[in-house]
Amino acid sequence: MALLLRRGAAVAARSLRAAAASSASTSIHRLRTAGSLCAGRELPTTQPFLLETRRGFAKGKKSKNDSRGDTVESAAPDVGPTVKSAATTQMETAVVALSRELSKLRTGRASPGMLDHIMVETADVKVGLNRIAVVSVLDSHTLSVMPYDPSTMKSIENAIVSSPLGINPTPDGNRIIAAVPPLTKETMQALCKVVTKSAEDFKQSIRRARQKALDTIKKSSSSMPKDDIKRLEKEVEEMTKKFIKSAEDMCKAKEKEISGS
Repeated sequence: MALLLRRGAAVAARSLRAAAASSASTSIHRLRTAGSLCAGRELPTTQPFLLETRRGFAKGKKSKNDSRGDTVESAAPDVGPTVKSAATTQMETAVVALSRELSKLRTGRASPGMLDHIMVETADVKVGLNRIAVVSVLDSHTLSVMPYDPSTMKSIENAIVSSPLGINPTPDGNRIIAAVPPLTKETMQALCKVVTKSAEDFKQSIRRARQKALDTIKKSSSSMPKDDIKRLEKEVEEMTKKFIKSAEDMCKAKEKEISGS
């Protein structure tokens, strides 16, 4: 009986060892299979994707749409039209003011505008003569002044006498006759000097408008291309020359009118 028991234990031990060996072999086989899969480089195929993804997030690159958006937002406004419009307005104002000043100067010939600057006091209010009367030319040395209101004739007559024109008006019914005396040589020379001075004063006004425009361009130069800056500066210079020539032509015509030539 004891012998049978020992044999049974031995058989059971051998069976256990065989089962353990079989299990170990299976585990080793599985490990080798996994290793062979790694060796076949099936898993590392995801590695480039992961690297590219990391690289993209690390650098934080902007998309093309983002860059376009930034460009639109940072675009500077075009100051050219504003600069030229402001300069043109100031220069035109100077030329108009010069024309008004020159019209006040008496010449040897009668002209309706020579009385426009005269202020007439009526009912404690001063108004321009050309607003309360019609001035017309009868001949080269005579003016006719026709008041809208006949009651203002005396006030108009006194205003003409008080002006520096040297005109002695004469009432003639419902109108006033104003004879324009000829200019002496000394008066002509004095008036021409006044014209020259007026020309320089108003040309300075035009140049100040030019300088103001150039200063504005300079302040905006950091946000403008160099070619646009040069083009705009050139346009301002050409504009300045045009208005200065206009002022000079007006003064030359006035001097010619004063001298009677």
